[in-house]
Amino acid sequence: MYNAFFKRLFDFILSTIGFLMLLPIFLLITILLYFKNQGKPFFFQTRPGKNEKLFKIIKFKTMNDKKDHQGNLLPDAQRITKVGQFVRKTSLDEIPQLINVIKGDMSLIGPRPLLPEYLPLYNAHQRKRHWVRPGITGWAQVNGRNAISWKQKFDYDVWYVENINFLLDIKILIMTIKKVFVSEGISSDTSVTMERFKGTS
Repeated sequence: MYNAFFKRLFDFILSTIGFLMLLPIFLLITILLYFKNQGKPFFFQTRPGKNEKLFKIIKFKTMNDKKDHQGNLLPDAQRITKVGQFVRKTSLDEIPQLINVIKGDMSLIGPRPLLPEYLPLYNAHQRKRHWVRPGITGWAQVNGRNAISWKQKFDYDVWYVENINFLLDIKILIMTIKKVFVSEGISSDTSVTMERFKGTS
């Protein structure tokens, strides 16, 4: 009953309240990134949602579009701006995704929406992560985020899908707030973000 109805109601109410409370910060960051990123404060990307249905995720644009002499984007570590680094470190880059939650593309809590090109790489177990709406935060995020392996991340995602309930969502929300304040697990050991998923052997 919770997952079928109340979770969506819970998402809509909390995300709407949260977005209104964070609106001044949202506007300030939008203005700063507008000037820092040549008029492009937002980053839009196609991601798979529930039942692998594609949607456009909205995030603050924390990296510029600088390229090498061959026209290829420079590595993430060379493109992230000072403003973007702060926004990412404080997890403020997630604020625009509240719009995705209000629209119904996402949930506040669930497996993080990843790239569409990963879909053919999942095994049957990992594919279960798409049985629910993707989330802004989730069980994997409060248990390591980008600092854990892909296998661990997917195991946490599937465990959440198979054990979803109201008290678990409240627990994840509380743990997320704590993680944001201490800035744990935002980067992997070898990258400013997370290495690409190449499939499970």
